[in-house]
Amino acid sequence: MEQNSSNFIKNIIIDDLESGKHKDIITRFPPEPNGYLHIGHAKSIIINFGLADEFNGKTNLRFDDTNPLKEDQEYVDSIKEDVQWLGYEWDDLRFASDYFEEMYNRAVLLIKKGKAYVDDLSQEEIREYRGTLTEPGKESPYRSRSVEENLDLFQRMRNGEFENGSKVLRAKIDMASPNLNMRDPVIYRIAHATHHNTGDKWCIYPMYAFAHPLEDAIEDVTHSICTTEFEDQRPLYNWVVEECEMESKPQQIEFGRLNITNTVMSKRKLKQLVDEGYVDGWDDPRMPTISGLRRKGFTPGAIREFVKATGISKGSGAVDEAMLEHFVREDLKLTSPRTMGVLNPLKVVITNYPEDQVEMLDAEINPENPEMGMRQIPFSREIYIEQDDFMENPPNKYFRLFPGNEVRLKHAYFIKCNDVIKDENGNVIEIHCTYDPETKSGTGFTGRKVKGTIHWVEATNAVPAEFRLYEPLILDSELEAEAEGNEEKTFLDFVNPKSLEIVQGFIEPNLKDVKPQDKFQFFRHGYFNVDPKHSSAEKPVFNRIVSLKSSFKL
Repeated sequence: MEQNSSNFIKNIIIDDLESGKHKDIITRFPPEPNGYLHIGHAKSIIINFGLADEFNGKTNLRFDDTNPLKEDQEYVDSIKEDVQWLGYEWDDLRFASDYFEEMYNRAVLLIKKGKAYVDDLSQEEIREYRGTLTEPGKESPYRSRSVEENLDLFQRMRNGEFENGSKVLRAKIDMASPNLNMRDPVIYRIAHATHHNTGDKWCIYPMYAFAHPLEDAIEDVTHSICTTEFEDQRPLYNWVVEECEMESKPQQIEFGRLNITNTVMSKRKLKQLVDEGYVDGWDDPRMPTISGLRRKGFTPGAIREFVKATGISKGSGAVDEAMLEHFVREDLKLTSPRTMGVLNPLKVVITNYPEDQVEMLDAEINPENPEMGMRQIPFSREIYIEQDDFMENPPNKYFRLFPGNEVRLKHAYFIKCNDVIKDENGNVIEIHCTYDPETKSGTGFTGRKVKGTIHWVEATNAVPAEFRLYEPLILDSELEAEAEGNEEKTFLDFVNPKSLEIVQGFIEPNLKDVKPQDKFQFFRHGYFNVDPKHSSAEKPVFNRIVSLKSSFKL
């Protein structure tokens, strides 16, 4: 991460190294494998790996897999791929489930110290007994069980003698604590379920709030960096480390989570969109998942620079999505070949151009990066232009093609519209034009000027292509309205029906052999990425990454 005054975590690390508190820095990225990572996780990845790299430390990738009911190997694999795609390599690959025996033993230690007990209250009763922010909780009638009874019951829980939900193990702390997290939190529950890593070895599983600090301590993590929603759990984190008598004492530090306008960051909601078929899987380009952004065409460099620019602070304000798109444009503008694609084609016949002639025109692959060289574009009597680039009865200040008007074809000639061909319903299906051979691009022609330049694709060699144009899946104004009502009832009502538009068109023939994830800038339309899921050799599919223009200013 970059040096800046707001990077308070970096300042803590510097102080710890200078004071001798730590000789080496160890961080970790600890996702739960219950879904795909999103752009918010990217910030945590970049902070944890970036800080460790800067101070020659190490970062573990650790899967917090303590809930077998929601976790799957598919998510483990996707998370590994996302971390590496962002440009990071972990030092050690760990699983919370690797430490289940150690966690069990630490729980037994708490029981022996009189710091934990087996409770028979139901989940609803535990919630009722907990109290409120203004009223203290009530002690469970099972809180006074003896150490011997608790040890026996906990062993029998492990042996599988009890049903799900019939018993839990709770820490014995303080039911009157002003921090609800300290009111005898549940630290183990029964779950007769097959675990992706341990199979059927266990039927009791530690709760995240108990497991996570133990994992950090076992791995000698020096700085446990997390988002601010865990700030209230820091006293419990420290209590677990202390009372379980862990030799290593990690320090939990919280930063403000990344929120982006027009972007849903709830993994639960994202899973709902996938499960109910609102999107084309976790990697749908409308999703804020890292796999979705990758499929859409975002680059890891752009995401890293975006996260660095947002900085590290305690605040969690929403960042304009235009800021992320700005960094994507900056990363693509020097590396993406320029080309022409027609998304809604209208045929143009140039009546005075020689029949059966195909002329090759020269154009720079990328004018902003001359080292990329030149490309050749075929030109002939028949071409396609955008339907929007022609109007039979145009308004004032319309400078594109209309009857009697002349425009420049990008990289080619001036053409003038002379005739309009319509179908039986009066729809324009073809226009006839003439060209001026003296106006060829690059010849220095100065005889007259035109106000409009339009793009095109030569018709006889054009390659059919599909273009997918994206808008936000959910709009911020609708999210605000949702917050005022019942979230569970209203969330899916605010899915944007116009979030995806699929159009059919044509591209230049030099793009017929494009590969998945190839990126291009189509003249006037924006940056596009070859879709790795639906594109084929017979018909390439292009996802629009971002438009060309942005109102965002750094």
